[in-house]
Amino acid sequence: MNSPTNPGVRFAVVGLGHFAQTAILPAFANASENATLSALVTGDVEKAAALSQLYDVPAYRYEDFDRLLESGDIDAVYIALPNSQHREYTERAAKAGVHILCEKPLAHTVEDAEAMVRACEAAQVRLMTGYRLHFEEGNLEAIEAIRSGRIGDARLFNSIHTMQVEPDNIRVDSSLGGGPLEDIGIYCINAARCLFGAEPEEVFGFEASSHDPRFKEVPESVSATMRFSGGRLASFVCGFGAIKVSEYRVVGTEGILMMDPAYTWHDDIHQTIIVGEKLKERVFEHRDQVAAEILYFAYCIQNGEDPEPSGREGLIDVRILEAIRISCSSRRAVRIEPLPADSNPVLSQAIERRPPVQPEPVNAESPSK
Repeated sequence: MNSPTNPGVRFAVVGLGHFAQTAILPAFANASENATLSALVTGDVEKAAALSQLYDVPAYRYEDFDRLLESGDIDAVYIALPNSQHREYTERAAKAGVHILCEKPLAHTVEDAEAMVRACEAAQVRLMTGYRLHFEEGNLEAIEAIRSGRIGDARLFNSIHTMQVEPDNIRVDSSLGGGPLEDIGIYCINAARCLFGAEPEEVFGFEASSHDPRFKEVPESVSATMRFSGGRLASFVCGFGAIKVSEYRVVGTEGILMMDPAYTWHDDIHQTIIVGEKLKERVFEHRDQVAAEILYFAYCIQNGEDPEPSGREGLIDVRILEAIRISCSSRRAVRIEPLPADSNPVLSQAIERRPPVQPEPVNAESPSK
């Protein structure tokens, strides 16, 4: 356990929206072996006062971010800001020699993501993309099952990820990098890449919207197909105007693997594998996925190791996101020159911590109904 003389890696959480308050801040209680919540950064005076008191840490305004970075009181930041702000705060932290764990997607544009990776490499600080499912046993078991040939040769991936987004949520604000593709479609992209253990060569996408006033700036739904080498296809639909669904299916030459729900952070995850007439079902109980991220990243910082998922992993997915957006607007297939991934998640990365009690958020409504 940490002590006042050995607090482990000292984190500041930047941005105190709903996910930060219900998942990130409580997770530090489960990561106390090597990490400490040491500061908060927000533009909301009421949040600052209430959460500073609740967690017994100082709260800073966004205008004071550089002062916090230069104070020597933190070693790392967890950036939970809107997508369009990731680059600015990552570059500022890197310049100050502070390590960065950044929520997904790493950035809204390829240009921003590449700049973030360069800035962290130049400053010799660690940059990790916040893919919490890289530490969740159920999804890691699915990757292992595919790699080991449990369903033969994996040929097809199909996923649906939808929810009913609340009106005026930042996720439907284009200036902040919102949209269903960026917010929840990225889970489908990352899952397909990890399960196939490969990078897509070409993508084709469609956007669709009804007359719902929520979708004045971003599409209601996005559908995309990614073509991988060896004749493999991965397709998904993501949307902000349908009931909550979070599932994927991998079809192989000898069987099927299904996850439903697949991408959740606050529920059990169910896995079904069917080979011939044999059906095997497993339930992976709800875990604190965010604490696992924090524990792992703190370990990487303390031991001088590059994290998986790295900033480069985040960049690869942003390149795919951007290619799908180009395809949607041009109505044509878009080829991608694949970047080799640093590494793929492995089962040994699974970290188990019981879910924390979720506090009542302050001035932060849930993004979905």
